Amino acid sequence: MSMSAWMRAGVSLTAVAVVVGVAGCQGGDGEKKAAGTPGKTEAESRAAVTQVLTAAYKKTSAAKSAKVSMTMTMPATVDGGGTMEMSGVMGWDPTVMDMTMKGSMFKADPDAPEQIRMVWLNNAMYMDMGAKASIASKAMDGKRWMKFDLGAAAEASGDKALRKQMTGSLENMNQDPAQQLALLLESPNLKHVGAEKIDGVQAQHYKGTLTLDEMVASNKSLKTLSEKERKDLLATMKKSGIKGYDTEVWVNGDNYPVKMDIGIDSPQGMTKIVANYSDYGAKATVQAPPAGDTFDLMEMLKKVGKGMESAGAS
Repeated sequence: MSMSAWMRAGVSLTAVAVVVGVAGCQGGDGEKKAAGTPGKTEAESRAAVTQVLTAAYKKTSAAKSAKVSMTMTMPATVDGGGTMEMSGVMGWDPTVMDMTMKGSMFKADPDAPEQIRMVWLNNAMYMDMGAKASIASKAMDGKRWMKFDLGAAAEASGDKALRKQMTGSLENMNQDPAQQLALLLESPNLKHVGAEKIDGVQAQHYKGTLTLDEMVASNKSLKTLSEKERKDLLATMKKSGIKGYDTEVWVNGDNYPVKMDIGIDSPQGMTKIVANYSDYGAKATVQAPPAGDTFDLMEMLKKVGKGMESAGAS
């Protein structure tokens, strides 16, 4: 499997884990509307919505794990775009995942497997690239698991603020549904959309938006940054064209979120992430693959970089 395909897989997962935690906008109208309950004032409706979502947040936090089915769609302007589907089990506090990924994002490379198993543990992703890829690639040396250390990638960026934000986001943001609910509760225009059926089960639909400034103020993973670092990061994000954060959630009668719909609107186009959750409290025991069958992508890139420097010196 080619270097570009490896990096694409890693970047795709990083997008799910970090970019969603930074900012996104799904084109909400931004108006402060009442929850739509007849006879209630806007303040009363807001209080009712907050009560429901607070209860959902507490139950979801306590569950610490769930089964998830997620689809991410990226615009063609982002490395060719495409879709990625993920399904499996995830846990939060601490963050762990054992997922199977497939989709058009991986079909561009002839050596790419039809699906890739991804394990997330201790701030690192391990991806099973398959027997065909391990044999075809000299760099993999017959090893089928690729390790992508997000902490190391953040260090390699050389950007102190970005490094802190990325490493903080790994634990605090992720696709943890409890943290997404916490963010939604910070929205000044939080509202109840109505009742809908999700997978045949009755659920209540809620929606809220945050501007980019509000998002940075609410993001717990950014508390480790100094005031200057937060301002610099905010300025960088604004230059990229990101406007704000918007999320929708459907909560069932047991006060668990069963679906979340998130969008990231940027000059490159719309990236959408739709996640369905079930079996809260499901066992999420995750183990790293054998070290002897794993190669470290960041270590390999360092060696490639040193080799290029040596060649240049020669």
